[in-house]
Amino acid sequence: MDVSGLVWAGTLVALTAILLVDLLIIGRRPHEPSVRESSLWVGFYVALALVFGAGVWLASGPSAAGQFYTGWLTEYSLSVDNLFVFVIIMARFAVPRQYQQKVLLIGIVLALVMRGGFIAAGAALISQFSWVFYIFGAFLIYTAVNLARQGEPDEDEFTENVLIRWSRKALPISKDYDGAKLTTHENGRRLFTPMLIVMIAIGTTDLIFALDSIPAIFGITQEPYLVFTANVFALMGLRQLYFLLGGLLDRLIYLSYGLAVVLGFIGVKLVLEALADNNLPFINNGEHVGWAPHIPIWLSLTVILGTLLVATIASLVKSSRDRRRMLAEARR
Repeated sequence: MDVSGLVWAGTLVALTAILLVDLLIIGRRPHEPSVRESSLWVGFYVALALVFGAGVWLASGPSAAGQFYTGWLTEYSLSVDNLFVFVIIMARFAVPRQYQQKVLLIGIVLALVMRGGFIAAGAALISQFSWVFYIFGAFLIYTAVNLARQGEPDEDEFTENVLIRWSRKALPISKDYDGAKLTTHENGRRLFTPMLIVMIAIGTTDLIFALDSIPAIFGITQEPYLVFTANVFALMGLRQLYFLLGGLLDRLIYLSYGLAVVLGFIGVKLVLEALADNNLPFINNGEHVGWAPHIPIWLSLTVILGTLLVATIASLVKSSRDRRRMLAEARR
């Protein structure tokens, strides 16, 4: 793709304007959105991504559009998995429901900034060193194995990282929240509120998830414009999705396994592409590996979409059966 500076500028302005609207809504009226409100916003952002992909199709052809849709679907799925950890953090720190929107929005802004930095670094590495695909692929396969072993995160398994523990000890923290403020006054002293600790927890979590998501999207496309826009659209509407799904997150018990398959598939795909374009002297004497195939984008989209559908349907069927069994046992 040959994306001009004008197109980049226009895209950034448009996406920033949408984000600012979100900020104004939260800033003026912090609240817990209803199911209807959340549904409308999530539908709007999904439709926006679909329309954007159609625009990419018209401007650059079906291959570029397929890369965008596949990357967006992958990143969106990983973002849904992020919500499990956000739920745990909100519960662990007892964040009032009416202020959770602000926490989520700040978390999304932090994720955008971090992913933007990783995208720039990843694009620079790939342009200079094709062998970086070996590292990305191995990292994704390693992540997939760990995800399959651990399953969905549990509140009892959540451990505070070093930065959170240091903040608790080194900073003067009040016992109670003061709205959504980061600081408050108590007995003439200015103290940080627990909201700061929540922000640190969300920010460090975003950093960890960015380390997974960026190699995954580069396994789909190496076009910086598509990588960036797929990530942005995947994060848009995430806070509304958090409230829309609500208790449904607890029912997606096989989502982590589905994502493990997706990450493992992309990891293998990256390694195969690295072998096909190999120039490392200690692998096949520095020659391209002829048997290593390039996996087409339509196959990647089919595998990713099919895996996520199977994981979602299986999760809902299993949770429904478990609920019926519990109700039957309760009646005995």
